[in-house]
Amino acid sequence: MPRAAREIAPSGRIGRGSGRIFRPQWPTVYGCLVGTPEFPGGPSEGPVPSPPGGQRSASPAPAETPWPTATAVAVPDRSGPPSPGYPANFEITYPSALNRWLPLIKWLLAVPHYIALFFVVIGAFFVAVYGFFAVLFTGRWPRGAFDYLVGTVRWYYRVLVYVHLMTDVYPPFSLADDAQYPLRLSVDYPERIANWRPLVQWLLAIPYLFVAGVLYWLTGVLTIIAFFTVLFTKRIPRGVFELMVPGLRWNLRGNAYAYFMTDRYPPFVWG
Repeated sequence: MPRAAREIAPSGRIGRGSGRIFRPQWPTVYGCLVGTPEFPGGPSEGPVPSPPGGQRSASPAPAETPWPTATAVAVPDRSGPPSPGYPANFEITYPSALNRWLPLIKWLLAVPHYIALFFVVIGAFFVAVYGFFAVLFTGRWPRGAFDYLVGTVRWYYRVLVYVHLMTDVYPPFSLADDAQYPLRLSVDYPERIANWRPLVQWLLAIPYLFVAGVLYWLTGVLTIIAFFTVLFTKRIPRGVFELMVPGLRWNLRGNAYAYFMTDRYPPFVWG
């Protein structure tokens, strides 16, 4: 047995004739510490040995980063087909029961919102013009302008689902998101938008918006059916209700793209 091992007792005490604690020099292979028959396993820590020639085993490839999706919005008893991942997101709660007489007067109850939205939309027009030049020259949406446009769309959609008989909850006079309202709408803020996009995205969006218009026409037809089902049964059949949702989602995605609020082309998928 080597002298290094004889001078260290199994208990870890100083060996006879040493006068000091002996610290063994560990042998190395390719510059890395290894174990010996006297000290099997070697030290507990140290670099991993490399094979001769300096070649190392290939490290696993990094996982692909998934495409960012919209901020999740949650509503109770979510309705509609599964929504594809997209920066513009719309969800609505299925109403289990509705007031049978409200469909007769909802259009009238919504008039105050029409008046308020008239002025809000005028402001949104000037904000959109400001955003157009901001993105054109800086490649960024001013955050306040972006949030104002999203809030305008959110307010408009609340009124829209109210007059389409999809909820009895009166919409709030607000641009802000309301977690208690049956409808939730969000558009993810983009950190960067290519400067050229405001010039062409409205044109690229035309095919998608055409299909979205057809689907919204379907929502209008189903609203007539819903009028009579609510009048006689106090509810909209779940299947009819879920067919009304895609037209609203498609229009939201198409307009978010047309107004260069995202650079991702909306998907041609049902939902």
